[in-house]
Amino acid sequence: MPLELPLDDEEASTDVDLKTQVTRFILTGGFSAIFDFGLTFLLQEVFGAPFWMAKAAGFILGTTIAYLLNRRWTFRAEPSTARFIAVVVLYAITFFVNIGLYNWLMHTWGTAFIAIVLAFCIAQGVATVINFVVQRAVIFKIR
Repeated sequence: MPLELPLDDEEASTDVDLKTQVTRFILTGGFSAIFDFGLTFLLQEVFGAPFWMAKAAGFILGTTIAYLLNRRWTFRAEPSTARFIAVVVLYAITFFVNIGLYNWLMHTWGTAFIAIVLAFCIAQGVATVINFVVQRAVIFKIR
């Protein structure tokens, strides 16, 4: 598990409302998606990696960044081994949803740049909705 500084008492006790969480989740997701898409595109178009392999590498980079930012900023949660394991399991599930959907769309639509962008956005969007709902309702639920 990554070494992280704990939240101070004021940060940890601050309840963040749904609107703020959604906004922060979207901003974090957008930031993470830039790295995800950049690596996916680079590996696929420059290095000729298969669609699934390029997207898998991008997904791993993007979701790692997203987890670190969401845990600390969006949901303001203390580091926890149980939470970390739950997020890994969730990301494993959405990994297959994301990569499977992206791969299927790429094979269906072809490799034009617009197809790459649309397939990426659709696959990422589906995974993002799943991630937010499960993280907010289960993993980072305020008790």
